[in-house]
Amino acid sequence: MRKIRVLVIDDSALVRSLLTEIINREDDLACVGTAGDPLIARGMIRELNPDVITLDVEMPRMDGLDFLARLMRLRPTPVVMISALTDHGAEVTLKALELGAVEFVAKPRADVLGGLDILASQIAEKIRIAASAHITRRLSSPLSPNPVPKVATILPPTRGALKFGPEVLVFIGASTGGTEAIKAILERIPVEFPGIAITQHMPAGFTASFAARLNNACKITVKEAADGERILPGHAYLAPGGRQFSVRRLDRGYAAVVREGDLVNRHRPSVEVLFQSAALEAGKSAYGIMLSGMGADGARAMRAMRDAGSYNFVQDENSCVVFGMPREAIKCGAANEVLPLGEIADALIARVMQDHERKLKAQSKAQPSNPLN
Repeated sequence: MRKIRVLVIDDSALVRSLLTEIINREDDLACVGTAGDPLIARGMIRELNPDVITLDVEMPRMDGLDFLARLMRLRPTPVVMISALTDHGAEVTLKALELGAVEFVAKPRADVLGGLDILASQIAEKIRIAASAHITRRLSSPLSPNPVPKVATILPPTRGALKFGPEVLVFIGASTGGTEAIKAILERIPVEFPGIAITQHMPAGFTASFAARLNNACKITVKEAADGERILPGHAYLAPGGRQFSVRRLDRGYAAVVREGDLVNRHRPSVEVLFQSAALEAGKSAYGIMLSGMGADGARAMRAMRDAGSYNFVQDENSCVVFGMPREAIKCGAANEVLPLGEIADALIARVMQDHERKLKAQSKAQPSNPLN
């Protein structure tokens, strides 16, 4: 069996030693080298041609983000970030994911030896996920985004101002590769749109920063979900790390339910939990989106959503960083449409508008005519 070849880049000799031990104890992994800074690592990458790189950010002689950006332009390689569980660490990690890193592992807060030993299986799993990821070359500067569409320009309403009922709700699930996929979709969503509930596999301490970054990048308001708050149009609500997130139906609309809860499919938050609530509480008023991610979390619940009347979009293989969760959703018959990432937002908007228009026409036909008119 060919082992996954890993290069460790970290300025701490202790961390390099611990990561080497963690990697080499796995039958399918091999640490082929370690480097104390990116300048040393550059030559080792050319010589060793690793399958995966683990990368610390704060290192001497060259910033880790600068190194990552150059790597993704010149020699795209799967990268797992080793990140501090702090506000600053979360910000840097999210920037690294934006630049093309596949995954990240949180460093322990206190005792390095004990913490990394506890995280050993997680580190190994993240390396395996990264090894299977679809990595593409990154441009030196991002393309200018397409303008956010106005809903009315896609399908103008036939009567009155555009008003979606509070029962309409969009549900998004994602894992590895999902942070940038979620951003790509939310950046296209106009403010005149139903509420959105999102579960992205992410630990506590990172989701607040992720929500803030999305909020700064989008027309709609993006925030972490809080237990009991009403879900509003023009808003997106992100599952807090380390909590399970679902929705419950109110007389009009929905409220967020945020609980610690058990692990589901080894995740907290779990897409299965959110999508199951969509099937039970929203039914045919729901729209589902499954994005890039490893494993099968949420696939069965997404099928339950479709069985309950929702309309579901699934990201296609070519545009996924990891095709696991979308593949499983497709296999169990949960998808109404399978689309490249770049087409999902506009397809969602068009579908929501079409359904809204049909509802208005049905309501108009159901109203009794006035014989005096």
